[in-house]
Amino acid sequence: MKWTDTLRVAEALYDKFPDIDPEKIRFTDLHKWVLELDGFEDEPNRSGEKILEAIQAAWIEEAR
Repeated sequence: MKWTDTLRVAEALYDKFPDIDPEKIRFTDLHKWVLELDGFEDEPNRSGEKILEAIQAAWIEEAR
């Protein structure tokens, strides 16, 4: 997975952190958690606020 795989990343986050409310997370935590996902293989510095917002929005949808 890479930063641009927002749906796959969101699904993986939902599976790994089922008790986390994605509407209340900090981007610093989100960034760290994405880097820790199994199968995530992208550079830490390739993300930005827009990518993190997209991942968060997809995770919110996944959690509904």
